[in-house]
Amino acid sequence: MEDFLLKISAPFYLLLIGLEIFLTHRQSHHDHSTRPSYTFRDSVTNAILMLCNGGIDLLFRAFYVAVLMWFYNLAIFRPLENPYVYWLLLFLLEDLAFYTLHYVDHHCRLFWAVHVTHHSSEHFNLTTGFRSSVFQPLYRFIYFIPLSIFGFNPADIIVMYSLTQIYGIIVHTEYVKKLGWLEYVLVTPSHHRVHHASNVQYLDKNMGMCLIIWDRIFGTFQEELPEVPPRYGLTKSMRHENVLQTVFYEWKEIGRDFSQPVAISTKLKYLLKSPGWSHDGSRKTSRELQSKL
Repeated sequence: MEDFLLKISAPFYLLLIGLEIFLTHRQSHHDHSTRPSYTFRDSVTNAILMLCNGGIDLLFRAFYVAVLMWFYNLAIFRPLENPYVYWLLLFLLEDLAFYTLHYVDHHCRLFWAVHVTHHSSEHFNLTTGFRSSVFQPLYRFIYFIPLSIFGFNPADIIVMYSLTQIYGIIVHTEYVKKLGWLEYVLVTPSHHRVHHASNVQYLDKNMGMCLIIWDRIFGTFQEELPEVPPRYGLTKSMRHENVLQTVFYEWKEIGRDFSQPVAISTKLKYLLKSPGWSHDGSRKTSRELQSKL
């Protein structure tokens, strides 16, 4: 099933990316003041990070599938007989599991060090969706263990993740504006532009993959504001880092914090607390910054 999804999604992506590049070129031709959505270097970096993520996922797959199967064999429920209810529930619960994963990635610096690569680009286009959190496959499966325990087949969990990933990639665009009533249900390009922005109002908002309802329920929703155009990338720019430096950027920053003459407990806080936390108040977390708006 995954091979089939790859075969149909690859030409779909190429068509959309080609269209977006054409629109970007036409826009920059008519308005020279407009910042280009695409650069060659950025797009190549996105592709390399995607391949690194995919390679780690393939190498690690036998292990995490075995773990999910072990929990599946202990399932407290058996699969639902109605396939429509089964797949709908799997979609809802897996989307919630991803929201939880994404929330932790943003609020624990250890995992932010992995996820930061996805946010490091200062451009926002369809190839940004492929700018993967390289090491995420090493722990992502942990969030799917409850689904196995509730009787969802690991093969179905992987297929559903692949399906939702397709949607999660195509929302990385500036060429789709607000979508009316769908803004209340789905993660739209407008919502995801907010998620990738480094404006203080937008930090750590709109964590969902497909459904925006989790953000609305758990208080992490932020609408895209006309008076606050998104400024993409990190609050502290990486500038022109190579791929290796991009992947290990935050680990180097953590190393600098660990080198400070502070207690072990404080060093651990630099690893486990939210990005931006500092023992002396010299830096601020997103919540601390937003509290001053």
